[in-house]
Amino acid sequence: MTPTMPQNRTLAMVVGAVVLGALIASGTFLLFKRDDSGGELHSKPSNTLLVATRDLSRLETSELHVEKVIDLTDTQSRLYGLVEGTDNVLLVAVGDVSMGIDLGKLGDGDVSLDDKTHAAHMKLPAPEVFSSRLDEKATYVYSRETSVFAKRNEQLESRARQEAQDTIRKQADSPEAKDRAKKQAEKVLRELATSLGASSVTFDWH
Repeated sequence: MTPTMPQNRTLAMVVGAVVLGALIASGTFLLFKRDDSGGELHSKPSNTLLVATRDLSRLETSELHVEKVIDLTDTQSRLYGLVEGTDNVLLVAVGDVSMGIDLGKLGDGDVSLDDKTHAAHMKLPAPEVFSSRLDEKATYVYSRETSVFAKRNEQLESRARQEAQDTIRKQADSPEAKDRAKKQAEKVLRELATSLGASSVTFDWH
């Protein structure tokens, strides 16, 4: 019986699939087999390590919990400078600061791996503040006093809260906070590098 047109098309597709499968299998075999010179194909672990490190992106290493008392006074002159009045607010501020390193800033030469010793070296960007915020539920006005010769400054509490926000953020600039962030980052990245085959890891910081 002579094959019909649909049967011919189906037969052609089957033959094509068999040939394609053979080519793929052959290519895969050639990719991993030892070459004629006796050498072997090698991956580049330093590139793998760089990509894996970059994949962590923003690595959050520490969080600071800060409590601060903000004492802010608006001194006002009255009666042509003969008397002074004061408007004072005492704010108890509570907030949190999140710190870490932005691994997206790593350059191609910042991560290396010695081919013989498998010792890794990383040059990391400096720790930075990712976020800082006031805990509005825990932050409160402890006292507010306006003297007889002063006018109540409606912006004073807002200014006190802004000063509290700035003060809380500045806590991350302390050497102790930065050193803690660096140590935690090194711990995480050392574990990552050794899991990828590094024998040891050393660090430098921008």
